[in-house]
Amino acid sequence: MTTKINTGDTLTGRSVCDHDCIFSAQVIERKGGFAKISFQNSTKRVKIHVLDDVEFIFPGGRYSMAPVLKALAAASHAAA
Repeated sequence: MTTKINTGDTLTGRSVCDHDCIFSAQVIERKGGFAKISFQNSTKRVKIHVLDDVEFIFPGGRYSMAPVLKALAAASHAAA
């Protein structure tokens, strides 16, 4: 079963370069394979990718050190 990104989730992830830097994005809307998110004071439409049955997004674009925000991170914060 795939861990999904849902409307209303707050996705978080750490920077590859600095463990103390945490990126977060609020999922405003989910339609099919895309999500509308609020990230760094702007609203964006991003593609949802799947790897090992976990959905994830690249909120700032896709590049070598890009932050990756996974649905799994949202599920673990909800349980805490």
